[in-house]
Parts: sequence; C-alpha cells; structure tokens
Amino acid sequence: MFKLAPSILSADFARLGEEVKIVEEAGAHYIHIDVMDGHFVPNISIGLPVVKSLRKITDMTLDVHLMIAEPERYIEDFAEMGADIINVHVEACKDAKKIIERIKSLDKRAALTIKPSTPIESVYDYLGELDMVLIMSVEPGFGGQEFNPDALKKASKLSDFIEKNNLLTEIEMDGGIYLSNVNEVLESGVNVIVAGSAVFGSKNPSEAVKSFYSTFRNFKNN
Repeated sequence: MFKLAPSILSADFARLGEEVKIVEEAGAHYIHIDVMDGHFVPNISIGLPVVKSLRKITDMTLDVHLMIAEPERYIEDFAEMGADIINVHVEACKDAKKIIERIKSLDKRAALTIKPSTPIESVYDYLGELDMVLIMSVEPGFGGQEFNPDALKKASKLSDFIEKNNLLTEIEMDGGIYLSNVNEVLESGVNVIVAGSAVFGSKNPSEAVKSFYSTFRNFKNN
C-alpha cells in the first residue's frame, strides 16, 4: 500500500493545525515531523511541544524524524508526546540495536534513516526489528532541495533485500519528490512518500494530496 506523509517543514506554522486537518481530510496517512537540533544538521526546527499539540488534533500516524545528535536521550519524551513512528539516523546512533529495542519496548514503530552518503547496507543488520527505513534523497536539514537520483538505487537494492528475506519493512523516501518524479520513486520499491513543498507549498494542499493518491492508484493498475 502506498502512503503519503506530508512534511510540516513546508507548512504555514501560523495555521499549522488547520493545514494538518486539510491533508488529513484529503486522505493522507502520515504526518512527517522533522526535528532538527542545529548540531546533527545545521538547521533548527520544532520539537516536543509541536508533537504534543498535533497529537491532540489528529489521529493520523505521526512520523517523527529525529535529525538530532544522541537521539537515545529523547526516545521516551517523543513517545510520551504521541509519536507513532520514531525515526532516528543510523549516523547518529552509538548503538542502533539498543535504540530500536527501546522504541519497540514503548510500543512505537521503529525506523532508521540514512543520509545520501550512507550505504544502504548499513541498515541490513537491523531490518528484522525495523518497521521502516527512511532513505534521504536530499541532504537532511533543509526543505526545497533537488532530488538526488542515487537514492533510487538504494531503494531498489533495499527492496530486493527485503523481498528475498521475507520482511515487511516499509521503505520511505524524503526530499525533492513531486508528482513529476514520484512514479520513478514508486518503481524503486518505495511505498511511503514524504512530500513537503509538493503539498504544503502548493496553492491547494488538499488537491495536492488527492493528486498523489490518484497517481498511486494509477501506478498499481499499470
């Protein structure tokens, strides 16, 4: 099943609750929440209070992407605030296995993220416990970047590995994805699409969400 995860990084924070409800009513499955600390990545974004506030207004899956150093310090906090998926960078983990186990023990879904320069093989040892792998198709930290096609090769390799080993791990991709290139992303084996500028940066976020899902349906029928 293909799922859309609109990223609030591109939303209007003055009316964030309203914008989230718009994409929820349009059919989006996930809301992608980028948390940046100004250390692991050069930018700073939102944190725990925003996750808590969104949890109060939506039943959508909150896909929390922690672009932070030492993510193990905040796993319990984000779980308590209402995160459904806790997504940490393999590059930031001193002990990824331990962090994944901690996330799962809190009855949350665990995900690992890799940067464009990180080999996809770095997540293989953890796939048996992971619910999702997020492949960054841009450098993490800023919205509006151009899509890096090397991400497609990683997704295809990961998809083959998952299939050969009879795993159920979802593959998510984030960065520079629009209606104009989403088909090639889907062809690579990705089933969760993060879209920020393409949804919240559009004139009509509701229609943007519906257009993505129309594309998903047409892709499956081809």
